Amino acid sequence: MLFSLQINFYALILQRKLKIDDMEKVTLLSSYKLFNSFLDEKYIPAGKDKYYLRNTQVTAPEKGWRHLNSFEIETLVKNDNTAASWDTIYVTDEFNPMMVKNCKFYGLVRIGRITEDGLQYHDLRLPCGITNSSIHSCDIGDDCSIHNVHYLSHYIIGDRCMLFNIQEMSCTDHAKFGNGILKEGEEETVRVSMEVMNEAGYRKILPFDGMIAADAYLWAKYIDDSLLQDRLTSITQNSFDNRRGFYGTVGYGTVIKNSLILKDAKIGNCCYIKGASKLKNITINSSEKEPSQIGENVVMVNGIVGYGCRIFYSCIAVKFVLGSHSNLKYGARLIDSFLGDNSTISCCEVLNNLIFPAHEQHHNNSFLIASVVKGQSNMAAGATIGSNHNSRTSDNEIEAGRGFWPGLCTSVKHSSKFASYTMLAKADYPYEMINPLPFALLSNDTANDELHVMPAFTWMYNMFSMARNNWKYANRDSRVFKIQNIEFDSFAPDSMEEALNSRRLLAIWTGKAWYRANGQLTEDTKESELLAAGKKLLSGDPKTVDALEVFGENMEKGHRKVRILKVYKAYHAYGEMITYYAVKNVMSWLDNNPQDTFVSLTDNLNTPRVTEWVNLGGQLMPASECDTLRSDICNRELNSWKEIHHRYNDIWKQYPADKLKHSIQSYMEAFGIKSFTSETWKSLLDKGIEIQYYISDQVFETRKKDYDNLFRQSTYRNEEERMAAWGKLDDDSFIVKVRKDTKEFVEHIQNLKKRLSND
Repeated sequence: MLFSLQINFYALILQRKLKIDDMEKVTLLSSYKLFNSFLDEKYIPAGKDKYYLRNTQVTAPEKGWRHLNSFEIETLVKNDNTAASWDTIYVTDEFNPMMVKNCKFYGLVRIGRITEDGLQYHDLRLPCGITNSSIHSCDIGDDCSIHNVHYLSHYIIGDRCMLFNIQEMSCTDHAKFGNGILKEGEEETVRVSMEVMNEAGYRKILPFDGMIAADAYLWAKYIDDSLLQDRLTSITQNSFDNRRGFYGTVGYGTVIKNSLILKDAKIGNCCYIKGASKLKNITINSSEKEPSQIGENVVMVNGIVGYGCRIFYSCIAVKFVLGSHSNLKYGARLIDSFLGDNSTISCCEVLNNLIFPAHEQHHNNSFLIASVVKGQSNMAAGATIGSNHNSRTSDNEIEAGRGFWPGLCTSVKHSSKFASYTMLAKADYPYEMINPLPFALLSNDTANDELHVMPAFTWMYNMFSMARNNWKYANRDSRVFKIQNIEFDSFAPDSMEEALNSRRLLAIWTGKAWYRANGQLTEDTKESELLAAGKKLLSGDPKTVDALEVFGENMEKGHRKVRILKVYKAYHAYGEMITYYAVKNVMSWLDNNPQDTFVSLTDNLNTPRVTEWVNLGGQLMPASECDTLRSDICNRELNSWKEIHHRYNDIWKQYPADKLKHSIQSYMEAFGIKSFTSETWKSLLDKGIEIQYYISDQVFETRKKDYDNLFRQSTYRNEEERMAAWGKLDDDSFIVKVRKDTKEFVEHIQNLKKRLSND
């Protein structure tokens, strides 16, 4: 019995020892390996030394580096500096040893100009030089201030950099700087990827420096194209050098202060990092024209930060790409997600998403899970988009077109799909939804257990917001170099195709409502009959349509009714949008192409209308162009991301002509026009004037509602206080702008009418 217990005891000790041996642990290194084990000899080509890649990253000073002289070594020693070998410290002729104090140097260290001057950034002023720091195999540029950097290893520091109070700043030989690639000798299991659009991981894409929303969507959406998936993986792998031994870099004019850990980081020029907790395996793009900033307690691991970004106050980002001029603030969590240009996320949770440019999400109690949101979107406080509690698996998704705007405390279930510029009123929506009607307001009628849908709501009742949003996204595009092409106009091929389809659906549903009300609806009633009846009703007396109960179909998974509101008005609102879309594009085209005439525009309408469009990261293109793009990638006609981006630009150059043609043909489809004559053009232009006046009036009227609101007035002592707070309605800057634009629009149309007469 005792013997058995002893055996079990020793077995337990052995088991624990094996577990300890398998764990990562501190190991003892020889003094040689301590300073020479950065790059294994098997990764060094014949005839090269361990610094061969490092030397390609550094531009030597005009007169080269030199060894320290005896006076400089003596001065450094007197200033409490030590070195594993003074023979491996190189300097320039402008090196002042008096400015280097209490430092430890290991390996090959090369130091640029050091003078008695200093550097200033905001209120931080530091003398040039290096003090109280440990430097391991680094290149340091001219006029740098490096103070209290406890461990600086294998970095190339640019000119005029300020590094102050940093715990650890190191780089490994296999650093990938956030790119989803493999280095020599690495297994596939260590490759970093992003699991976007859903939580199951089957839309996995690889982050890379230079990735834009179009790349991410092309990769994630077409997962059924296995050859495309293989090619994009191969293109990404081949876009970066897989050799081991590259050093981390810090661009010129960069300031890093009061930070804890920076590991395997590539940091651009003029970047400002203050108080960061951990930046690991990351590229931070930054330039003098588009500087990026990272603030207090930020943790960013395995990702790419675009130019001009701001990340502040305890944010966490893991496995991510952040587009240019985007912001993370106030504890935001961005994980397994791509965030497009010109976006802001603060104090909320965003997981497994692909988000196109111009996204806003500002509130702590909102979250966005497993979605593709196609830009110009806004998540209100309490919005929970994409909880999986209604499913057994994690492969559900939300797809929202441009302009998606869920209201306060909105809960939406997977899987759902929303047309462009869908607004969701405050509600807990109990079922999955498909909304094909753009510019619609959805609301939950709990009293009658119905889903209410008001198509074209923003055009009819919220024009101030609609027109202002149309202006503000383009106006707020702060990118200097615009790599991602973005369509900001609300009236574009994607939304107008949805508007055309909505008119058809409204006509069918209206026809069905009339047949039902008159006891004539049977299983044999054809859709063509319903469509014809609906069109006739919607072209007649609005009171007849308003008296009908019109219900949407296939819009909600549940069995409750989906009631369509303001059907007659919405049907004609879509028609007005399509008309305005055509007028605006004709105006723009003739301005930019003065050689064209109305006759030449008419001659260009002999091919069918393009009905399928793809929103590729914010850039709209015919689906056929996207298919050709995919085919050319698979056929090796496009072999790099640079070439793919050039193709995006070529398609974008053709887009104005495609959009013009689509707008005119959409107008013809909506109103049954077979061909254009001089009278047809004149009618279109006259309608354009009417609609522009309507827009101007509605912008004023929808803003005026706030001024007439008794409850909004109640917080002010008198009219004078209210006017001091709000200003006069007629002085509203956007109202003034719209009125000015309207005057110019009408004058422009009058000139086009004269041109039409001459044609």
